[in-house]
Amino acid sequence: MAHLPSHILLTPDEMAHADLMAAESGISSFDLMVRAGHAVAATALRRFPQALRFAVLCGPGNNGGDGYVAAGALAASGACVAVFALGETGSLKGDARLAFEAWGADVAPLPEFDPLAGDIVIDALFGAGLSRDVPSQVANVIAAVAEARLPVLAVDLPSGVSGRSGRPLGSAFQAECTITFMARKPGHLLLPGKSLSGDMEVVDIGIPKRIVEATAGAFSENRPAIWASSLPLAGPESHKYRRGHLAVFSGEASKTGAARLCALAGLKTGAGLVTMASPADAMAANAAHLTAVMLRRVDTDAELAEWLESARLSAFVLGPGFGIGSRARDFVLALKDKPLVLDADGITSFKDEPAILFDAFAPGETRLVLTPHEGEFGRLFPDLASDETLSKPEKALRAAQRAHAAIVYKGADTVIAAPDGRVAINTNGPAWLATAGSGDVLAGMIGALLAQGMPAFEAAAAGVYLHGETARIAGPGMTAEDLADHAGRAMADLAGLP
Repeated sequence: MAHLPSHILLTPDEMAHADLMAAESGISSFDLMVRAGHAVAATALRRFPQALRFAVLCGPGNNGGDGYVAAGALAASGACVAVFALGETGSLKGDARLAFEAWGADVAPLPEFDPLAGDIVIDALFGAGLSRDVPSQVANVIAAVAEARLPVLAVDLPSGVSGRSGRPLGSAFQAECTITFMARKPGHLLLPGKSLSGDMEVVDIGIPKRIVEATAGAFSENRPAIWASSLPLAGPESHKYRRGHLAVFSGEASKTGAARLCALAGLKTGAGLVTMASPADAMAANAAHLTAVMLRRVDTDAELAEWLESARLSAFVLGPGFGIGSRARDFVLALKDKPLVLDADGITSFKDEPAILFDAFAPGETRLVLTPHEGEFGRLFPDLASDETLSKPEKALRAAQRAHAAIVYKGADTVIAAPDGRVAINTNGPAWLATAGSGDVLAGMIGALLAQGMPAFEAAAAGVYLHGETARIAGPGMTAEDLADHAGRAMADLAGLP
């Protein structure tokens, strides 16, 4: 098969459709199962040469069929193999039945599995399509394996993890390694599924690229492939006026640090000019710390209107340290026709009447980027936040469509969504990115990309990715100041610049 773009994700339903399309095109579904099972066996032998026994746990569907094929390949290699089945093997159908018959050796009922020292567990009970809590006998086995601290190699996804949401369904295996086929599922990238999956391996089993790409929906991993073509990179003809003018709003005198972090990050991320709009009582504090960032006094709606009329301002960031209340709402509504990143206090200021914000930015192309963390998302979209039937990407997408905005639903598994249905799950943020002020830096980075002309979704997705890369460059122990100071390095590295 031709190389499949690595950012592609398939939901469980999309993967099932790809399997169906492959079969309808004349590809033997059993041949695909054989390739999958052989890949599982090869991974097991490569990763666990110390195994005294491979305990293969097989479910009643095609995931179990992969397990039976893997068991046969492991036995043929000379390994010690024991197979345990969930349910009656006499009820197996289709390819799973063929795989069971090809195994042809003893199969014990799953409750008889007794973890032994030296076991490697191959979890082929359920695939990514599980949508209900695991049965009690499976939960008991999961608990026994965890208590025995046995390594688990999961087939497709650790049993018990939803391939759609990444959430455990009652109980789930903790895998040391997960092997999946053709493309990852959202549950591999979303927490806690990402952690439960361990090391990921994606294996090509022969479904043609054209089928996978035709089946894939709007979900993807946040990688440069989805936004790099619109990334603004400085060339020989560049000058500051062509690289946009970013305006960042400061809070009162005692709360100016967040806005300064935001402004510095915007400048480092390539905005040609950055101006901080400051209330009168914060002018001295800001002036004492700003050099390349310019400063303008803006206290009232009238002063903001005058500035908007007289200056060539490209994009705005409001929220970091700004304060919650009517002034924030009035300023945001005055910017309704401009590209705007709304963060922190700016978001919370609309918690009682979010429709006012959404309606203001509804006409025309998407120009609003909202960057809520979990709590802020719940304040603006309480019904979506509390709906346990929705995955995080589904919540973000519905929020984006309701708000007419690009949504950056922050967290260790940040999700970026657009009103047109595109959703990207970010994966490159290191653990040390969770530090005070990092969100202010992110807002400035996205604002700078908006100021340089990137569309809202692309600016949001690129900003989140570059934020993660910047944290890797800054290294463990970094502060938000370090993060802001390194912001330009990530763009330079992406462009291959010295």
